[in-house]
Amino acid sequence: MSPTNRFSLPLVLAFLLVLLFLAGAAATLHHKDHHGLTVLSRASKVPEDPGAVSRKLLRVVRRTKGEEAKKHQSSGGEALPRGIVHGTSNLEMVSMVGDPEKQHGGRPSSKIFLAIPVGIKNKAAVDKLVSKFPADRFTLVLFHYDGAGEEQWDDLEWSRRAVHVSARGQTKWWFAKRFLHPDVVAEYDYVFLWDEDVEVDAFDPVRYLDVARREGLEVSQPALDRRSEIHHGITARALLRPGVQGDVHRRFYKSASTLGGGGGCDDSSTGPPCAGWVEMMVPVFSRAAWRCSWGMVQNDLVHAWGLDYKLGYCAQGDRTLKVGVVDSEYVLHRGLPMLGGTQGKAAAFRVAVRRRSHAEMQIFDRRWNRAAANETCPGQTLTPSYTAVLSF
Repeated sequence: MSPTNRFSLPLVLAFLLVLLFLAGAAATLHHKDHHGLTVLSRASKVPEDPGAVSRKLLRVVRRTKGEEAKKHQSSGGEALPRGIVHGTSNLEMVSMVGDPEKQHGGRPSSKIFLAIPVGIKNKAAVDKLVSKFPADRFTLVLFHYDGAGEEQWDDLEWSRRAVHVSARGQTKWWFAKRFLHPDVVAEYDYVFLWDEDVEVDAFDPVRYLDVARREGLEVSQPALDRRSEIHHGITARALLRPGVQGDVHRRFYKSASTLGGGGGCDDSSTGPPCAGWVEMMVPVFSRAAWRCSWGMVQNDLVHAWGLDYKLGYCAQGDRTLKVGVVDSEYVLHRGLPMLGGTQGKAAAFRVAVRRRSHAEMQIFDRRWNRAAANETCPGQTLTPSYTAVLSF
């Protein structure tokens, strides 16, 4: 082989190696450029705000944590077939014998629920009150706050069909929070949660419900006879005015001077105590309104003072339309002290109850304000809570 051939072969091999190296480098660059363009394309969809990515990551993290919390708060019945789970109940009496499926499967024959806290000293008044509610339309629960059980009420005809719950010294709202969970009363169209010291001579519950349904009231109460002990003017039965007729009033009119300078009540008023408001004495809730209201009842605040100012949030819409006082069916509030009395130790206890009620209202206000500051509800603005006791 000539020197020229020996020299050219290594050159050719070297040239080929260089070409292979350059080709590999080009392919690598092309691959990187391709992915670089992909990243750039994704990045172009991200806002220029430097905090946007961190906020997006924060939302993802929060959602993930929420999903994890939801897993930890599971009902524990995920292993069961869905068709076997009964998520709601009722307070109907069920026989221990017979065919359960022929006995309506434990479903309520009545669709309205009435619950009353009672003491044996007011037995005659309670008998008169309960007798106004037809047995075939209403399910009855008595909350015995004085420790007197079912046996002391057995002489009354309706007592045998009532559910009796006894806990000495407890309030209506203590009982309601613990025994009227929305899932327990979910099969009832309305929940009546009444005090025992009302007279019902001018009241018909069936006609009342006809009015509530027709008027679309989610939270309501019967008007108070003007001979009653009235704490808030909006609850008093409306006086007939020329050209004004109707079974319901939804607002209250008062000049600013008569409300202690705190502002009057007129057609522009949209909230308590001027409009969209009922008292906690004889409230009536729709199923949906009770589910919402029950959630607001604080487990440790047993008098529920201040809650009435927030019931409008549970009205399933405009409180000035869906909260109202029914004038055509009204009651007389006697204003008897249920927890305590008027003399001696009973009177001192009553003062202590009143003091705690005021303290609870202030606590509820603080909790509401704190919760409202940290959260918003879709479609409405959460207003600060305030303590106010306005007389008529």
